[in-house]
Amino acid sequence: MTPNIVFLDQYSLGGADLSAIRALGDYTGYETSSREEIVDRCREADIVITNKVPFDAATLAALPRLRLICIAATGMNHIDLEAAARQGVVVKNAAGYSTHAVTETTVGAAIALMRRTLYYDRYVKTHYAGAERQFHFGPATHQLHGASWGIVGLGAIGRSVARVAEALGCRVSYTSTSGVVREEPYPALPLDELLRTSDVVSIHAPLNARTRGLIGARELARMKPSAILINVARGGIVDERALAAALDAGTIAGAALDVFASEPLDKGNPLLSLRDPDALLLSPHNAWAPAEAIEVLVECIVRNIREFLEKRSTR
Repeated sequence: MTPNIVFLDQYSLGGADLSAIRALGDYTGYETSSREEIVDRCREADIVITNKVPFDAATLAALPRLRLICIAATGMNHIDLEAAARQGVVVKNAAGYSTHAVTETTVGAAIALMRRTLYYDRYVKTHYAGAERQFHFGPATHQLHGASWGIVGLGAIGRSVARVAEALGCRVSYTSTSGVVREEPYPALPLDELLRTSDVVSIHAPLNARTRGLIGARELARMKPSAILINVARGGIVDERALAAALDAGTIAGAALDVFASEPLDKGNPLLSLRDPDALLLSPHNAWAPAEAIEVLVECIVRNIREFLEKRSTR
């Protein structure tokens, strides 16, 4: 029997070629879907693809035909996994497709902040033509080589960042957010010590009970005034109000965020009204989304659906 496949938020793949997914069944795609539209749109679906459209227990209970949820991302915290298991719904995510992309975003953000790229780009575009001097020394810049880089969460992306940082001459350490102790090539430090000693702190941990609010005013106060903080993991791990206050007070030198507690941002978010906006580098949760990574993501979705259908056909 040909499966009915519904993609609830296909806009989230940025216009990618979905022909390989369409070929796997009777396909219906929606650019976006609200919570109120999920049940009606998925009532006849055997397979649902979702990037960020959530499925709670009540929604799953209203969809007795549903057999597979393919998450067009790595994070699974928007799906009630226990309810899905009780109902016999398989949930598959796409792991590993964005490791290189997020690594590049992390390292690029560190270099941009330490070299004050935003400031010097604007200076050249507005003041350098016709200037009296060849060199301009505004805010001090720094190199990564010789810096101490602390990683919060040493999973696949954290390890990838660690390898690149080490190749650039950084001294790497990490802190585990899971509490699991493993043999790693880098020293493990308690969070407070990692924050106190690092020049760069990057976050690569999932959002869960252990990590929600992990970096707040207390933790930011532990960091060096010259340090920078990068969060490419999940919004909610960093207290954004506390971060804005720390940047304004000079508690830390800079920060880069690709994820936020509310996405899109609320208009009144204090990060949007800093005294020195050059100290903050923001991106709209797209660290994962180069064209090459999205191609791999589509391949992951196709593979997950094919494997599910093959297993079902052998029963």
